[in-house]
Amino acid sequence: MNTLTGKTALVSGSGRGIGAAIAHKLAARGANVVVNDLDPTAAAAVVADIESAGGTAVACSGNVTTVGFAERFVETAVGSFGGLDIIVNNAGYTWDGVIQKTSDEQWDAILDVHLKAPYRILRAAQPVISAAAKREAAAGQRSTRKVVNISSLAGLYGNAGQINYSSAKAGILGMTKAMAKEWGRYQVTVNAVAFGLIKTRLTEASADGDATVEIEGREIKVGVNPMILQAAQHIAPLGRLGTPEEAAGAVYLLCLPESDYITGEVLACSGGLIG
Repeated sequence: MNTLTGKTALVSGSGRGIGAAIAHKLAARGANVVVNDLDPTAAAAVVADIESAGGTAVACSGNVTTVGFAERFVETAVGSFGGLDIIVNNAGYTWDGVIQKTSDEQWDAILDVHLKAPYRILRAAQPVISAAAKREAAAGQRSTRKVVNISSLAGLYGNAGQINYSSAKAGILGMTKAMAKEWGRYQVTVNAVAFGLIKTRLTEASADGDATVEIEGREIKVGVNPMILQAAQHIAPLGRLGTPEEAAGAVYLLCLPESDYITGEVLACSGGLIG
């Protein structure tokens, strides 16, 4: 089922977890994938796995918040595969705190990775997408391109202790709706997927509450309270957490030709869980 043969996809934050599952899913369906991660080793491992499975991918490691990264990301797609058809803005992490304990550094870091980085990537992609759309229109052709921005139930409903993350994920919904209107003339659909609790290293409960990941020299505490995870599984109609592969499936739906007339929408992938 090579539904994406000939398409080229950028997937930010795709060295692990949901992002890696998205990269694998798109590659398995025929897309050429540009894999990104902060960790070059993680990005290279995903590329190697994709190639071992018969797919095509290249790595573009680096911090999505760094000035100049967006241009390099887009140039990697164009230089390696000759074009750009799918953009998945997935990179991100959480750095939680109630408002009185949230520093400016925490606020800026989370808004930068979840909102400014996608904005920069889309801005860098505009000349490529515009030029391709004009060429195709002149030739009497139409090719629909896809943008899928990753949001969260926190962006739809808010989440206590996550004012920065909730604000950023709500912002990406506004960006999605604005860009759907702005890029419709290029035959680009722009949609968002809002995830509920998906089982990854950033949501796994920590027995001692001290699990961390290193992000640009910062040790960021990760994990969700075990009681919250347990409650979520009972509240969600499907009675369980989602898997990265199921999360990738939701993104894939919005990359298919069958979704060519769907734009400006938000798809919740949450097992029926609502805020």
